[in-house]
Amino acid sequence: MTTPTALEIMLSSSFTSTEAQRHGLDYFDLLRQNVRHVSRELYLPGDGDPSLADRVRAHLAVTSGSWASHRTSAALHGLWLPDPAADHSLLHLSKPSHLPRVRRDGVVGHRVHVLPDEVVQLGPGILASSPARTWLDLGNELGPVALVALGDQLIRRPRADFEGRSRPHSSKDALAEMLRCHPKMKGVARCRAALADMRVGADSVPETLLRLCLLAYGFPEPELQIVLKPSDRFSFSADMGYRSIRVAIQYDGDHHLTDEQRRRDARRDAAFRAAGWVVIIVTAEDRRDDFARVRAALRSLFAARAA
Repeated sequence: MTTPTALEIMLSSSFTSTEAQRHGLDYFDLLRQNVRHVSRELYLPGDGDPSLADRVRAHLAVTSGSWASHRTSAALHGLWLPDPAADHSLLHLSKPSHLPRVRRDGVVGHRVHVLPDEVVQLGPGILASSPARTWLDLGNELGPVALVALGDQLIRRPRADFEGRSRPHSSKDALAEMLRCHPKMKGVARCRAALADMRVGADSVPETLLRLCLLAYGFPEPELQIVLKPSDRFSFSADMGYRSIRVAIQYDGDHHLTDEQRRRDARRDAAFRAAGWVVIIVTAEDRRDDFARVRAALRSLFAARAA
């Protein structure tokens, strides 16, 4: 047997039977430990729930040539998924098309044609589809609105101070090129349609849903990240709006609930109103009825302008 310290270290996360043997534990030793046998050669600690990253790392360690893909990859990258696709009880692992698919308990295996830059290293022992390739992989699973919403998150310009990165995950041109490289893949037609509706400037999924809702109800396409004074790089901006009728639309998500953010929002809204703009504040509650209150306000404002 190993020393208690070595045993505790090994049992603190997922491990393989090979690792157990390296620490001096055989099959009967494992039976006496608080561990769960989750798949061939693979064990998890019996207490608590391992993180998704730990589960992926463990499965990749015993599944040569595979990587996390589809909804599993989306979660590892921190990408949004609609609720029905946010279930990670099963891991999605892919292999190149010339290799047999992964067949393990708790795993959905895929065989795919993949280009070298479409698989990335996320950390020690973790390979995953790139964010762009993940979007393409999900093209056969997500609906058209969800594909646009996910795509908007790939091409938006991140804020380095808050997100630790300054470059978008991808661009519309790069996504279009990826689609050209996979013309026969399932879901590629859906992704082409979604790409046409994607826009740079939606800072959150609710903003995308609001934009798509307005278009579906016949409103003109709103300008995103509309700047109050375009010539002033320090000018306040709104999430979206219509410069022609001086309407600014702000979506206040959960991060707007802090006192500091409320003060910034108040200064921003006051600046727009002082310049003669109407400011419409949108909240999560408005999503329940397809933003009916927002649509009614916009109809009145457009009608007043036409009168």
